[in-house]
Amino acid sequence: MSVVNVVDDGAGGSLVHVVTADPAARACPGCGVFATRLKDYRTTRPRHLPCGGRPVAVHWRKARWYCAETRCERGSFTEQIPQVTAGMRTTITLRRAAGAAVVDGGRTIVQTGRDLGLSWPVVHRCFISFAATALPAEPEATEAVGIDETRRGKPVWKQNPDTGKWELLADAWHIGFVDAIGGRGLFGQVEGRNAACVAAWLTLQPEHWKQHVKYVAIDLCATFRAAVRTALPDAVVVVDCFHIVQLAQRHLADLRRRLTWKQHGRRARKGDGIYTVRKLLRRNKEDLNPDQLTILNTELDQMGTYGRQIYAGWQAKELLRDLLRLAFKHTHTHPDRSAISAARHRFNTHIADHAHLPELVTLAETIDTWWDGIEAYITTGITNAASEGNNRLIKLEARNAFGFRNRANQRLRSRCATTRRARREQHPH
Repeated sequence: MSVVNVVDDGAGGSLVHVVTADPAARACPGCGVFATRLKDYRTTRPRHLPCGGRPVAVHWRKARWYCAETRCERGSFTEQIPQVTAGMRTTITLRRAAGAAVVDGGRTIVQTGRDLGLSWPVVHRCFISFAATALPAEPEATEAVGIDETRRGKPVWKQNPDTGKWELLADAWHIGFVDAIGGRGLFGQVEGRNAACVAAWLTLQPEHWKQHVKYVAIDLCATFRAAVRTALPDAVVVVDCFHIVQLAQRHLADLRRRLTWKQHGRRARKGDGIYTVRKLLRRNKEDLNPDQLTILNTELDQMGTYGRQIYAGWQAKELLRDLLRLAFKHTHTHPDRSAISAARHRFNTHIADHAHLPELVTLAETIDTWWDGIEAYITTGITNAASEGNNRLIKLEARNAFGFRNRANQRLRSRCATTRRARREQHPH
């Protein structure tokens, strides 16, 4: 376009009069023949971005031409340019800015519409178009994939009129697949929470991508492990260390509550020894100062047998942490096998000495069941922290949008919020 005149619209904005400056606009969109005979003029008002902090109103005076080709079905046509195609009421610059505001700016569709003066459906179409170009068409190659589930909203059920049974239309659970070590964000999501969903997504990925995956980080979920063994039989399953410690903390809490009820016949109250140290039991040993360690030993010893049993549960948790800590001591080199065996032997010996405590026995059995994945974590140091971080961003995106009605839009918005590819390209430093 070529600017003819710019005037003040009297409302704090600018009124810009433009005409077509592209000679190719005279080509008939039906046959491509350049027109030579003018029919009349039309004035359109496509919306555009503000300029210099002032809103801009564009008045485009464009010509209508008679098509010179007698065999062309179009008798006449109106000028159009790639930036503002026929029938469009917005410029391509405005549409790109709207899409970038949602995909890269982290703004909601409602907020973007208010800022740019567009309706919700228009901004949503801009978002879909921009996301298609900003997001990679297929997952980028990585050696480690993280799998975890997240829940948002409520499931949608509908009763089948023929059978009378209720059928699930939309599941509240979504399983995400992330880059566990490369920081590339979310590769994709599937609706559901079973092994078939996970295996189906992994199977549909390109063969070269699957061959590149060597490790899959998961929590203590047998469903994910079964799916990985089906779709990626050569990949090594790595159990996330956070969930292992969380499991030990949960068994310790169960042990504390059970023995507290045995001794007092009620929950712990202020003034009870176990009440005083209940929070210290959740702390790591290296985070306790000498005074706190003294309080922990003294209060539990005064409880008698039950207190000593609770202390044994706390020691079991710390021995398990000592085993997992070997991964941090050998970040750049593989830990010595003898060190792993010695740490595991100390843990198992402690459990055997307190085999009368069912919570500790259950913990040891779980560790034995998942030992291959735990050992893989110790030797590689790979965690599923990327999945947990992405889940936080996904939930934040859903809260900002006040929920989603369309599950496909939810997955696309989640992927845009957690994938940094477009941001890295725009801001490489």
